[in-house]
Amino acid sequence: MIILMFSGVNTIASYVGPLLITSFVDFLSRKDDKSWYNGMVLALIFFLAKTAESLSQRLWYFGARRLGIRVKAALMVLIYKKSLSIKYGSMSNGKIINFLNVDVEKIGDFCWYFHGIWLLPVQVICALVILYKNLGAAPSLAALFTTIIVMISNTPLANKQERLHTKIMEAKDSRIKATSETLKSMRVLKLHSWESNFLKKLLKLREVERDWLRKYLYTCSAVAFLFWASPTVVSVVTFGVCIMLRTPLTSGTVLSALATFRILQEPIYNLPELISMLAQTKVSVDRLENFIVEEDQKRLIHCNNFDTPDVAIEIEAGEYAWENKDAKIPAVKITEKIRIMRGHKVAICGSVGSGKTSFLCSILREIPRISGSGILTYGSKAFVPQSAWIQTGTIRENILFGKEMNQTFYEGVVEGCALNHDINMWADGDLTMVGERGLNLSGGQKQRVQMARAIYSNSDIFLLDDPFSAVDAHTGAHMFNKCLMQLLQNKTVIYVTHQLEFLDASDLVLVMKDGRIIQSGKYKDLIAMPDGELIRQISAHSKSLDQVNAPKMCIGLAKKKHGSSQIEVTEDKIEDLTDSNRVAGRTRHEETETGRVKWHVYSTFITSAYKGALVPFILMCQVLFQGLQMASNYWMAWGTEEGRVTRGHLIGIFSLLSGGSSFFILGRAVLLSTIALKTSQHLFLQMITSIFRAPLSFFDTTPSSRILNRSSTDQSVVDTDIPYRLAGLVFALIQLFSIVVLMSKVAWPIFYIFIVVIAISTWYQTYYITTARELARMVPNQQAPILHHFSESILGSATIRCFNQEDRFSKKNLNLIDNYSRVAFYNSGTMEWLCVRINFLFNLVFFLLLIILVNLPRSAIDPSLAGLAATYGLNLNVLQAWVIWNLCNVENKMISVERILQFTKITPEAPLVLDDCRPETDWPFNGKVEIENLHVQYRPTLPIVLKGITCTFPGEKKIGVVGRTGSGKSTLIQALFRVVEPSDGRIMIDEIDISKIGLQDLRSRLSIIPQDPVLFQGTMRTNVDPLQEHSDQDIWKVLHKCHIADDVKQDQRLLDAPGISHNKILQKRTTFSFELIIFLSQNFKKLCSC
Repeated sequence: MIILMFSGVNTIASYVGPLLITSFVDFLSRKDDKSWYNGMVLALIFFLAKTAESLSQRLWYFGARRLGIRVKAALMVLIYKKSLSIKYGSMSNGKIINFLNVDVEKIGDFCWYFHGIWLLPVQVICALVILYKNLGAAPSLAALFTTIIVMISNTPLANKQERLHTKIMEAKDSRIKATSETLKSMRVLKLHSWESNFLKKLLKLREVERDWLRKYLYTCSAVAFLFWASPTVVSVVTFGVCIMLRTPLTSGTVLSALATFRILQEPIYNLPELISMLAQTKVSVDRLENFIVEEDQKRLIHCNNFDTPDVAIEIEAGEYAWENKDAKIPAVKITEKIRIMRGHKVAICGSVGSGKTSFLCSILREIPRISGSGILTYGSKAFVPQSAWIQTGTIRENILFGKEMNQTFYEGVVEGCALNHDINMWADGDLTMVGERGLNLSGGQKQRVQMARAIYSNSDIFLLDDPFSAVDAHTGAHMFNKCLMQLLQNKTVIYVTHQLEFLDASDLVLVMKDGRIIQSGKYKDLIAMPDGELIRQISAHSKSLDQVNAPKMCIGLAKKKHGSSQIEVTEDKIEDLTDSNRVAGRTRHEETETGRVKWHVYSTFITSAYKGALVPFILMCQVLFQGLQMASNYWMAWGTEEGRVTRGHLIGIFSLLSGGSSFFILGRAVLLSTIALKTSQHLFLQMITSIFRAPLSFFDTTPSSRILNRSSTDQSVVDTDIPYRLAGLVFALIQLFSIVVLMSKVAWPIFYIFIVVIAISTWYQTYYITTARELARMVPNQQAPILHHFSESILGSATIRCFNQEDRFSKKNLNLIDNYSRVAFYNSGTMEWLCVRINFLFNLVFFLLLIILVNLPRSAIDPSLAGLAATYGLNLNVLQAWVIWNLCNVENKMISVERILQFTKITPEAPLVLDDCRPETDWPFNGKVEIENLHVQYRPTLPIVLKGITCTFPGEKKIGVVGRTGSGKSTLIQALFRVVEPSDGRIMIDEIDISKIGLQDLRSRLSIIPQDPVLFQGTMRTNVDPLQEHSDQDIWKVLHKCHIADDVKQDQRLLDAPGISHNKILQKRTTFSFELIIFLSQNFKKLCSC
């Protein structure tokens, strides 16, 4: 209600000036000086009305912005809570980022436009009252009908704007989604030398977005033309009717009408803008509504009353299927009731794709139930997923996961998870910072950290999804004995495993196949069944080992152990490997500039399009527009004096001058849109190219949210905001200068007053901008952690829900949103602080102008020129506030350009291609790898990881690289791919020093299965063959080799079906590449057991 009151006062006060301008011009036209008192009263009323208008406007805008900040904060909280409840794996980071950066912003900004809905008719009515008073009924009706026609003509453009904006949002969604996926897959892309192809895909998506943006901006040019031309059209029609009806016209009535038309310009423009804003807001509301009304994740029913104290989990018969509820074959089908007793250890085994992970997810309620009574759990749960989820933060924070520190228990957990050695190696111990998604940890380290997190939670039920797959055999044996058999001795544990040696220690073994439990019982009983599925799996496991050329002694030992039906788990003492472990680095703090935005940022932006060649033409159009507009207004006021010109001549010249000004406005708008398109695309190409050429260390230390923030928020500002704000500042300065010249010509003392006021305004602006600039830089810096927290929470939503940590994560989200809202509020408050003072200063200038005019001798005044000066002076406070506000806001917005330019200067990797040193097309010929005195360290300030390795890998041989977790295996692989450049020594492949050739020539000839599996959004075909270089026949051949063809054929879409099974997809990619060297890193063990 308070905002409504201020907006109403502002609207009424803004029409006081046009209402009184007739009386003031009539006062100046009188030849006697005896009415001095009346003139002073008029001047005082003008001043009070302008002061009320300014103050109410500032209070209105301040209240609207504050409300908008609150609305945005509430929506962000709502989206976050909803994101945590969305079913497992069905949420897109790119979509969430667009929700936050675009849709929430649109809805928040609508608070500023909301009161325009009811103010629009009020403004039109006030204008008609003034026109009726000055010109009569017929001209007023003509003005009304013309206004309606102009508004109606704007409506199709507004509808087109809405449609184009929707298309832009859809295109932006696709681009941000693809960018997010690409950033998370950057390691795989660079290792396979695919980044150039994926960059082309992104550029194609950007081109689609740019096509819609081009149409949108040129439509905006048409709207801008109608905005500036509407007063001209309305005034020509209205004065034309007056001429036809011979309505008496005076300088006062003409100037009052012109001032009214100028104010009427706002509702004419606001209607299509309001319609467009309503449409855009509706699009955003609909998008959020569709997201919010999605079926919530049903929380798992916890039964803590322990009516059945010996039972931990009750599993009723039922069927569970992923996402597609119409699937004919469920992912998990439970045919009979299962009771898991408290304190029991339950092992789940089965071949890859048999439904083990889906079975755990059904217990967690992370997979939709399509039939049956469901699953009951009695007590708290902890979950260790197969793909490790690690938070950005310290190792200690990841382990504690919101729990209080219990030093004794903590040390026991760390020792049980074999993390002692790693922590001792890191300079900051367990306070070492972990990068985004744990990128600076090895696969084994990430698995052990999340294992420690689960154990430290001290839950009642533990669900472990293949927890020993990412660690070596010694570490796995240590963790099994220390964690499962000691720390979790009295806990209920359900663990999935491919290591058959871990089955004997369980109380119950569940054997799965095709989503069903086909065998269950104690290990000794199951292996006593010669025709049982477990025996078949053990036999298949032995045969797969026999296929590997292992030493005969090892094969004999394995056969001996299997033959005895007893697989013993042994533990070796973990030794200190002083040369092991990649030291975890710190996440790089976001770089922010300080002080004023540098001039080179402005010059780079202005010259990005055609080297600035179009800028002079835009300025010329604005100067000619302003000159012709003022000339037409003066001509109309001067020509109404009796006998100076004929009525036909009067309206003809007025129409010609007004039409000329409108023509230049159209040229200005088109040229400005052309520059905006060219500039935004130039900066985008520079930034995205620089990012794709950055080394992997950049992505390890830079959260993807920072890159996405620049690619979405900052790029949107550059696309549609900065060019128009910068141009608006220049246009406003030209208008202000022309008004100063006009006022100084009428009353020369006002020029010196202007100089004083401008000096004070400049001091205010300088005082303000030092604070506002830093606040503007803080806004995106405070927004980036929100985006990062959203992204991180979505990836780990299943873990967060399982640990019942939603409240803690929501609280952290609230704190981050509060920090962002606080800075946004201060930024808005400081802006209003400046505007109030600047408005008052220029209201004072206008008041002093009127006093000077009142006191000047009548013989020294041209009433028409003086009235014209007073008419333009009505907008002086708004114009000057607009200049100062734009001056500050442009600098604040230019920070987006500054942030984009930061990412155009990333130190690149080595060149992709060296033309003077390219290997032959069939290189490598034999695959012989020679490593000579290889020393590797990740950064000059960090310890050396590989210390003088010298060895030779014979060509056409299978080489196994073995070692303890963190011993440097992955570092050796990275050196072969030149992810890390050697500090000393060299690597030769078939007599070619790999450091002497381009990265693309090197990496495209090698192939790798990385530790962290990556699956792209898309079909089976695009995942197997991302570059689309091979035929369907070749793809099916590979699918059969990887034993996944039958799974693909279950879907009628075949190769167009969505991709599945991360490790299988990665194996197929590697089989599909026709390279001579294959590095299988730590996935070797998994591949052998497939």
